[in-house]
Amino acid sequence: MSLKSKVWEEFNHLFKRIEVPAKTMLLQEGKISKTMFFIESGCLRTWINSDGKEITTQFFFEGDSVSSIESFRTNRPSLYSIESLEPCILLTISQKDFQNILENSPGLKMKLEDHLFKRLFQSQQLLYSFLKNNPQKRYEELIVNHPHIVQRVPQHYIASYLGISSVSLSRIRNRL
Repeated sequence: MSLKSKVWEEFNHLFKRIEVPAKTMLLQEGKISKTMFFIESGCLRTWINSDGKEITTQFFFEGDSVSSIESFRTNRPSLYSIESLEPCILLTISQKDFQNILENSPGLKMKLEDHLFKRLFQSQQLLYSFLKNNPQKRYEELIVNHPHIVQRVPQHYIASYLGISSVSLSRIRNRL
């Protein structure tokens, strides 16, 4: 949900611009999400903790919006953490202000629905790729569909995202 749309202009005063260094935890798994982040520059990732092992679930870049939307909308604990991978410039909005915007702007509510559908579709694509494809095929799909991830994200996060070890990813990269 990009802020570049004219529909957002009347709400600019509700956003706060922040700069965060790389490796900044913006939301911890199990905490309630009270903020939505719009990425002006930089890269964020979402991840879960599985018995002390970090598993990356998604990457976000310039123009993307990020929150634990389920937590943000329901006040339930987040299922995942949000962390910066690069120094970032973010526009933030509080849960309360965002809710007021949605109640007063049917156009933005429709944009949110479109955004949520897009995220659901991306999640389904990843799930089906895990069910159908071996790690090499998943990596090949990543290169074709999301080359910016391969160019900007450290290899160990990509390996985690693909559900393999860094060593396995190195072997796949050497074969290709």
